[in-house]
Amino acid sequence: MKSLKNIILGISCASAIALTGCIDETLPTHQATDEQLSSSSKATEALLWAMPAFANNYKTVDGGDYDYGYASLMHIRDVMTEEMVVSESNYDHYSAWEHNQYIGPNYLSTQFIWTYFWKFVQTTNNMIGAIDPESANETQLGYLGAAYGYRAFIYLDMARMYEFLENDGTSSTNASGNNVLNLTVPIVTEGVTEESARNNPRVKRQEMYEFILADLNKAEEYIPNFHRSTKTLPDLAVVYGLKARLYMWMEDYANAQIYARKAIDESGATPTTQEQWLNATSGFNDISVSSWMFGSTMQKEDDVVKSGIINWTSWMSNETTYGYAAAGPMPLVDVNFYNKIADTDFRKLSWKAPAGSALSGKNTYVDEAAGAALPEYASLKFRPGSGNTSDFNVGSACSYPMMRVEEMYFIEAEAVAQQNPAQGVTLLNDFMNNYRDPQYKCTKSNKDDIVKEIVFQKRVEFWGEGQSFFDIKRLNMPQTRGYAGTMHHTISRFNTTTRPAYMNFCIVRSEGNNNTALVGFENPDPSDVYSSWAE
Repeated sequence: MKSLKNIILGISCASAIALTGCIDETLPTHQATDEQLSSSSKATEALLWAMPAFANNYKTVDGGDYDYGYASLMHIRDVMTEEMVVSESNYDHYSAWEHNQYIGPNYLSTQFIWTYFWKFVQTTNNMIGAIDPESANETQLGYLGAAYGYRAFIYLDMARMYEFLENDGTSSTNASGNNVLNLTVPIVTEGVTEESARNNPRVKRQEMYEFILADLNKAEEYIPNFHRSTKTLPDLAVVYGLKARLYMWMEDYANAQIYARKAIDESGATPTTQEQWLNATSGFNDISVSSWMFGSTMQKEDDVVKSGIINWTSWMSNETTYGYAAAGPMPLVDVNFYNKIADTDFRKLSWKAPAGSALSGKNTYVDEAAGAALPEYASLKFRPGSGNTSDFNVGSACSYPMMRVEEMYFIEAEAVAQQNPAQGVTLLNDFMNNYRDPQYKCTKSNKDDIVKEIVFQKRVEFWGEGQSFFDIKRLNMPQTRGYAGTMHHTISRFNTTTRPAYMNFCIVRSEGNNNTALVGFENPDPSDVYSSWAE
């Protein structure tokens, strides 16, 4: 008999648009029971590896060809910013998020995000619930620490994506007359009962912060017992890094500074070099690179790889001949964003330079002839595995980053700048001069301008890695997609005056059938609230 905690509590039936059956389990039916887990170290270890495996879960809701796991959520966040453009194409499965259309509570795209997150949470809860810290051995305590770290990672993403923040498109008072400002998501732990799960409200930012911090404190306590064999599992440095992210979200800059530095020191990681960054064979597909602290790896046996085209490489590597990007919806860099990057910064070579520019002809390609055929501003950042552009079994069997040490340098610089602007400038200049551009010099003196510059350089650093969304939303940064020379789709040329309304994600409508506390406390639908800019 399955344990009650394995019954879906917080995952709803598919949306009305999908007209599919109710998803009533968070794990396959062959999942081990509590009794089996307590008597089998192999079963406990299986729950540990289920967490990194779920990062590449395939067809969570059997939705569109964006349904390939955590990497897809990264891409969703990126196409909602101004710095990523996707070439117009009939094959683009991300157009809803790019165009701010059909992303309300009634759509399968909304169902995918909600369901994927909660199944991921349940995967971590299964690991946590299987181990009693009072009787666990050292190895099991290490597993427990990794699980708490993973759960904190997922909840922090969810909280920042679903939290309603003020914007210029929708009101915090929803159609039911309830104020949803700062509401995040419900909290579901390993000990949840069906009764409580069916009346489980969204919690405010402070309560969510306290929950995530408690998980990270437990991870910090237990994870030193864990000697990871791969960066697909968190270690103590990753826990510190997650604390740095958490404190930035809470605007606790003193603690963010402390934990960013702890993460840097504990990790022993060093920033990606120019050779590593621009390598046509291993550029941003190799988890062993010194700067990567935490990431995900796809094996040729994984369903996402065997699918051929429903995976990270298919969507993000413009140099493949078999993927979605090759078929049309290529990720490009926004022209204005690109032009703000200094030509002396090697990161600018992450995109194909326009003809006649100072960097024209200086890009490196897996295949020179194929590279010549790419459109200007096309991304070259994410290379196919082993530089193989034609065999998806090799090209898509690679890794993508979920935390790099460079993020900690930028968090430290901003956290310091928020407290002491001049010292923040010093940290930014030091990082840029030592690792990115020897000629760089930030001369700004106003705190807001310094923070914007630090975050701009961070956005350059993490373009395509799903991180910029969080800073844009946190700092209430307006987005400019409509201007002379823009390459954004005509329908998505939005110019906002604040953070965009669509950065407050909606909960799928049918979730209220399972959890009555959500009824009337939904985020307003941001779809179509902006008019496109016209020349």
